[in-house]
This record gives sequence, structure tokens and C-alpha cells, in this order.
Amino acid sequence: MKSEVRSPKSEDGPAPCLAFRGATVPLAREPEVPALEGVNWSVQPGEFWVIAGLHASGKTDLLQCAAGLTTPLAGEGRLFGRALPLYGDADTPTRLRLGLVFDGGNLLDHLSLAGNVALPLRYHQNLTEDEAAPRVTPLLAALGLDATANRAPDAVSRNWRRRTGLARALVIQPELLLLDNPLTGLDARQAAWWLATLGRLAHGDAALTSRPLTLVITAENFRPWRGLATRFALVHERQFTDLGAWSVVAQSPHPVVRELLAAGRASAAD
Repeated sequence: MKSEVRSPKSEDGPAPCLAFRGATVPLAREPEVPALEGVNWSVQPGEFWVIAGLHASGKTDLLQCAAGLTTPLAGEGRLFGRALPLYGDADTPTRLRLGLVFDGGNLLDHLSLAGNVALPLRYHQNLTEDEAAPRVTPLLAALGLDATANRAPDAVSRNWRRRTGLARALVIQPELLLLDNPLTGLDARQAAWWLATLGRLAHGDAALTSRPLTLVITAENFRPWRGLATRFALVHERQFTDLGAWSVVAQSPHPVVRELLAAGRASAAD
């Protein structure tokens, strides 16, 4: 199945938040080596995407390229209409329309959890920690992080570091949120928290965001996202395949899609 080509801008709708056209996505750790080739993909405002694939299939590489951290080796990628990557000072307003949550949080060890969440406000808006607190403190409470806010990242579990990464991304009030494997390694209770919270973000929740967010999430299986995500895609053998809605995923004959659906059933059984 070929990846679907959708026009960069619909005459009767808004421009996409994110668009790739014939893009070759590099490996994040080896930027001269292709991870995915011929990617044609558009993310429209308000969509909730889940991109699944086997281990080391290129999911994280695609997300980092979408965030402007790497440069397409061929073709083009655009974030809110601006060509990727976004490195210059003139690109800062566009970068701040996007939030990125790394697997594991990618926190600074010398700062507390609260300090990590405040960092974007201190850096981009030149706020002191006290000046940032009215925005940071309620967000920490809404995400269940208030009890651990003053602890160091290495003193809390991976799940709490990941939640802190979510808070740090949300504190700048982005329009588009990218999350890398948010359910990896979680027990059923923790996974349920993430699914419920991401649903709140997609629909808009005043305690977390000023607007409903557009979401792009990578995953190791499709099944937890049934009834939540609106669009699904597969990455496999350097190809990106837009699968469409859940009804298509559930009936897909693609062997890797079937494998990823079966993995979801096995996780639920455990």
C-alpha cells in the first residue's frame, strides 16, 4: 500500500500543521542514513494520529524530523508552512507552536521536575522561576506531579519523568503535540492515565491547555488507541503507510498490522 498523497492546502479547509512531500527521513543518530523514504503525509488541525511499527522501524526518527530536529535528506517537510528544519531565530515562533515529549522525558538532571517544566518559560520569555510559577504550579497539579515537583529526575520513575516531559511541552501552550511511545513500559493503571489525559488534550481541557490539540503519537501496537485516535499509520521497511481510520486498521490484511494488533491483545491479556 502506498503512502497517501494529500494536497498541502485544501481550498475549503485550513493548511496542515505538518506536511511531508516525497521526504526521505534520516536516522536521528546517523543523519546521512535514510530511516524512511518517499514519505507523503499531512496532519490537519484537530487530527489525532497514531503511528505504529516494530522496534527500530523509524517511528522516533520520523517524529524527530517532524519536530524540526533533523533535516529531510530528500523531498520536503513543513511545519505550519515553514520548511524543516527550524533552527534560526526567525523560526522560534513556529517552533513554539509545537510541543515534543520524548520517551523518558529527556529532562535536565540538575533541575528539579518543576524547574524542568519552567525552563521553556524562563528561556523563551525571560521569566524568573517565581514569575513562571503561576503557570507551572497548576499544570503540575493537573498532571499529578505536585507531590514530586521538587525532586530530581533521577529520584523518580520513568513514568514520572515522562509526565514531566508532557508538562514541559504543555507549558508553552502548543497547537501540535508530538509524543514518542508514551505507553511503553507502563502498567495498566499508568497506561489508562495516559490514554485519558491524551483524550482530554485532544478535546480541550482548561486545566491542561487553552485549546484542543492536534496530536501525533508513536506506538508499539494499535489496539489501545481504538476509539481515541482518528487516523492511523504504519512504518515498516522504510515506508510510511497512511492506513486511515480504525475500521481500515481492524480489517487490514497487512501482516505487520495484524502482528501489531495481536500484540495489543497480548498486552491486554497480561
